[in-house]
Amino acid sequence: MAETASSDDNTVIIKKYANRRLYNTRSSSYITLDHLAKMTREGVDYKVLDAKTGTDITHTILTQIIMEEESNGEQMLPVNFLRELISMYGNQMQSLIPHYLEASMENFRANQAKLAKAFEDSLGNNPLAKLAEQNMAMFRAASAAFMPGAEKPEAKAPPAESAGGDLAALREQMAEIQKRLDAIGK
Repeated sequence: MAETASSDDNTVIIKKYANRRLYNTRSSSYITLDHLAKMTREGVDYKVLDAKTGTDITHTILTQIIMEEESNGEQMLPVNFLRELISMYGNQMQSLIPHYLEASMENFRANQAKLAKAFEDSLGNNPLAKLAEQNMAMFRAASAAFMPGAEKPEAKAPPAESAGGDLAALREQMAEIQKRLDAIGK
């Protein structure tokens, strides 16, 4: 039982066997890289160990997941970024890159949270609030797709009635939101 627990009881141990099969010791079932990708998006903490040697191979498996995602769907990592990243291997600055990338991702998340808050604050008691709430739900859904551990999108039914077609009010609201975004960006 010691194999299934880590120093943190919330960490799920995954064993990788020589036949490339992944075994989730918590659920006692075989899983795929897709399952691990889903666990990552849901914020589940896991560690992948080589079943024979006990070596931690989590980094390698996460890299495989990224490669699968890049080859199966819309590519998120630009070619120039990948070239620059590869050129950093063996460079004197190689040891600084992981810390820099982690800090950049934290800043990205913080700025995304600020942007979401600015949108929510702009809603108020506006007659177009329902439309804006629907747009926020779509924004959250898009954020969740790109950010593991992001808030789950709320399922909202589309409003039954139209916003009344008040185009001028909508333009005013958009101008206000743009002003707030510009202020956040400074």
